[in-house]
Amino acid sequence: MKTNWRTKKLEDCLGKVVYTSKVQKKDFLKSGSFPIISQEFEFINGYWNNEKDLFKIEKPIVIFGDHTQILKYVDFDFVLGADGVKILSPKDFLNSKFFYYFLQSVDLKNLGYARHYRLLKEIQIPLLPLPEQRRIVKTLNEVFKKVAKARESAEKNLQNAKEVFESYLQSVFTNLGKDWEEKRLGEVLKLEYGKPLPKSYRKNDGLYPVYGANGIKDFSDKFYFSKPSIVVGRKGSAGELHLVEKNFWPLDVSYYVTFDNKKYNINFLYHLLINLELPKLAKGVKPGINRNEVYSIDVNIPPFPEQKSIVKKLDALSAETKKLEGIYRQKLADLEELKKSVLKKAFAGEL
Repeated sequence: MKTNWRTKKLEDCLGKVVYTSKVQKKDFLKSGSFPIISQEFEFINGYWNNEKDLFKIEKPIVIFGDHTQILKYVDFDFVLGADGVKILSPKDFLNSKFFYYFLQSVDLKNLGYARHYRLLKEIQIPLLPLPEQRRIVKTLNEVFKKVAKARESAEKNLQNAKEVFESYLQSVFTNLGKDWEEKRLGEVLKLEYGKPLPKSYRKNDGLYPVYGANGIKDFSDKFYFSKPSIVVGRKGSAGELHLVEKNFWPLDVSYYVTFDNKKYNINFLYHLLINLELPKLAKGVKPGINRNEVYSIDVNIPPFPEQKSIVKKLDALSAETKKLEGIYRQKLADLEELKKSVLKKAFAGEL
């Protein structure tokens, strides 16, 4: 912040907020009359139908997520989601959007769960004349509009790159060759249960990866299975897939795949499982997939040499896709850094 600017402590800049009821996350509706705003990343997090819980806006406010550090500028009536969510209502000497942008420029260290508001209360808010605040807001709005447009383009290109590969993968399993054989998936592979691993056997510098449902959870000097396999999420991130070369420990929230490697190429099986979209089979409060349901799926399998030929083409396209994804992800990261840089300049008096 520019050193000669007058400032006030955050709490001296906030008007009193009379809270309506807060709605628990478990009660959020998927559709309804009124939007729910909480501290989740998505701007609107659910819906509600009871008008008595509506927080009515007189002047735009800022939502701060104490757990997530998420900031949201809100200029419409809404219902507040519960737990660790603060409504910050700036007094009349502060332009709400200026206040919001300034808070975005503040770098809060990560204190862990539900402690960040303590740091936020310690910051000083610049007290510029309202016309100057509005000028800064106008400049930032213009810059961020261009950033948002560039971000949208990069995200679309990233999605297009993924869709090209997904489309080709789907075509592999729909345009069947004459020697392809129809089988039940249970005839091709087995999903074996993972096993719990005591914490005493886990270590950060362990030799072998320990897999949960959604990837590597830890490392250990012990391994449970020593051959190439595919880890399949069983509970939680059900259906998520991870190709593993050898020597790993699958936890009990996962399956690992066994198969006849003289008949089936592991990379072909991996792409086959991706194409089957196993997460769609997940059921229950803590989503899980039943292996017998997976076994009953009808699949078509080409001869072993053709499996290897297909994998070679898929690997080449996958490598090109990942290269493009890397370019677009870097573009998104650069845009985020640009946004931070512009905010820093704005509150250093350089705009």
